Amino acid sequence: MSSKTQEYWLDSLKEAQQTLNQFVNSPEQIAKCEKFSDLVIEVYKNDGNVFTCGNGGSHCDAMHFAEEMTGRYRKNRKALGALALGDPSHTTCVSNDYGFEYVFSRQLEGLARKGDLLIGLSTSGNSQNVINAVQLAKEMEIKTIGLLGKDGGKLKDLVDLPIIIPANTADRIQEMHIKLLHTVIETVERELFPENYQN
Repeated sequence: MSSKTQEYWLDSLKEAQQTLNQFVNSPEQIAKCEKFSDLVIEVYKNDGNVFTCGNGGSHCDAMHFAEEMTGRYRKNRKALGALALGDPSHTTCVSNDYGFEYVFSRQLEGLARKGDLLIGLSTSGNSQNVINAVQLAKEMEIKTIGLLGKDGGKLKDLVDLPIIIPANTADRIQEMHIKLLHTVIETVERELFPENYQN
């Protein structure tokens, strides 16, 4: 490995470490994470479902969360209701007939019910299709969480719980989002399936 390539690696990893340290050392951020867990746990205790949405890499993170809730995280347990909005047939249909900004809100309208939860992921906080889904969720009496970045964008003031990553590039923000999603899954499992964490 050339010294230049090694320098790139070290710079990238140190920047990621700095972002994580800044987040961890903020009591306000940790309090928001605790609230994040509480909201998800409450939904599942009341037999509700969690919906997620985002674009690009954020859509991948939204799917990642959902599959580990309906599938498996660390150990076997019953499936928990979660769905990443935006399957291909729905997305192309709604984009064609209504516009891309409605791909999440239309699906949420058809599937969600009062008492469910929506997690919107947007590194800028300004994704219009996520904004539309959040606005609809409020009308449906569905709690909303925003995993955001930069200054939080428009979503910061729209969601019930905004968690803003202190970074300016999508890669660093998304790396933190997946850490938060993994950790909320673990906290939910520890609360609802404590037997999986004995020993």
